[in-house]
Amino acid sequence: MATPPEKLAESLQALHDLQGRGVVAIKSGDLSRTHRERLLESGFLQEVIRGWYIPSRPDEAAGDSTAWYASFWDFCAAYLSERFDKEWCLSPEQSLSLHGGNRAVPAQLIVRAPKGGNKPTPLLHGTSLFDVRNAMPKRGETVERDGLRLFSVPAALVAVSEQFFRRASTDVRAAMATVKDASEVLALLLDGGHSTIAGRLAGAFRNAGQTRIADDIVQTMEKAGYTVRETDPFEDGPGVILAAREVSPYANRLRLMWSAMRQPVLDAFPAPPGIPRDSSAYLKAVDGVYVNDAYHSLSIEGYRVSPELIERVRSGAWNPDENAEDRENRNALAARGYYDAFVSVTGSLEKVLRGDNAGSVAHDDHGRWYRELFGPSVTAGIIKAVDLAGYRTGPVYIRRSMHVPSPREAVLDCMPVLFELLQAETEAAVRVVLGHFIFVYIHPYIDGNGRMGRFLMNVMLASGGYPWTIVPVERRDEYMAALESASVRQDIRPFAAFVGDLVAAGLSGQAAPAVPSGRAKS
Repeated sequence: MATPPEKLAESLQALHDLQGRGVVAIKSGDLSRTHRERLLESGFLQEVIRGWYIPSRPDEAAGDSTAWYASFWDFCAAYLSERFDKEWCLSPEQSLSLHGGNRAVPAQLIVRAPKGGNKPTPLLHGTSLFDVRNAMPKRGETVERDGLRLFSVPAALVAVSEQFFRRASTDVRAAMATVKDASEVLALLLDGGHSTIAGRLAGAFRNAGQTRIADDIVQTMEKAGYTVRETDPFEDGPGVILAAREVSPYANRLRLMWSAMRQPVLDAFPAPPGIPRDSSAYLKAVDGVYVNDAYHSLSIEGYRVSPELIERVRSGAWNPDENAEDRENRNALAARGYYDAFVSVTGSLEKVLRGDNAGSVAHDDHGRWYRELFGPSVTAGIIKAVDLAGYRTGPVYIRRSMHVPSPREAVLDCMPVLFELLQAETEAAVRVVLGHFIFVYIHPYIDGNGRMGRFLMNVMLASGGYPWTIVPVERRDEYMAALESASVRQDIRPFAAFVGDLVAAGLSGQAAPAVPSGRAKS
């Protein structure tokens, strides 16, 4: 028997009150049994482990992992604090990854706790906690971030194995860049007599271009009577020397990823034909694929649009109908916004085709693309005007992805770095692939990031004379899996190959993906 609406509303209010206090991990005692049962039955609550729950959405498909990945870090922080009070911390490896700006959900989260049970606790969607019975780091060697108790960066660098430097080099390098003076690690090295680790860290800092820190470690340890043999734990050089003035690990992480991913992109991408002499013919070809592009790009995001609706919107023959169903209105507003944004992006293409720096054009124009994309929805009152003010001011999550985008305060650090990298990049293929990938990796907006990423990709394509390229909705799963590989496993090769294949098909004269025949009208 379905719960009466007024009773469900009471239970939803109780859940809302908890969320208003910032509660993500909900214990049995936080809600009455009646409220829990109603919310579980209606899909607004999901059990993680016995006695612990997270909020969820009733419209999520069975097996959808979005609610869990969105809640993972907050849930673990609350659950571990309830279980172990303050006597727990994440492993030094996981601590370094988080310090380095890597917020991807791990398959297994390793936790140190003096009262740990040395056994896994199964969680949702194949994830788990493993609490290792181990002593806590000494006082002053831990920090707390967003409710998570972590090894400090110096303590983690001393504690991790040599293999971790190679296995997670981007995480380690981004975290190391936050160390500004050798004194931060020397106290730990001297206190423990860690001459071998001192040699490893000296080699690591020297590899990263932090020569003064490396020299200070070796000289101070030797002055204290230790013999230090310097070794480099990394497999290769960093490709980029991080500026000492940059304090954001998220920004440093982007620079490191860009450097490491350049060559795999170049290996997978066709050579650029060069900016065409006849820019008007190029722009005419872009205009000719608009309907197909709008259909596929909007369909990837879950909108149901037909070519007839797209054409009505473009011609101005459509206006919001107060009597239309809400879903149809949203589809039409999305189509109208896409058309307005497409026109704005075409203006950016003109600048690139006349020789303007593509990164500078994207930097100057992307805010306008976004405002056009959502302007109709603001006019119709579906979203608030304040949402057009700029980058997001809250957290955002990617459906079914283990990648957790940068926190809101890091977005303002990351976006200037993205455009700086685009402006300085000499290879169009790298601008194409990494411009799109890094944009959606940051996820700077509360909505529309995929569409914006594909617009950015196509502006970068024009900078090499490549044709406008459509990502077919029929290949959505492959597309998302390739982005997931790059985001979570730092492997750009699947995404570079995916985009490269689409571009190569366009260069060979293959027609752009069409709207499937028999598509139902919206």
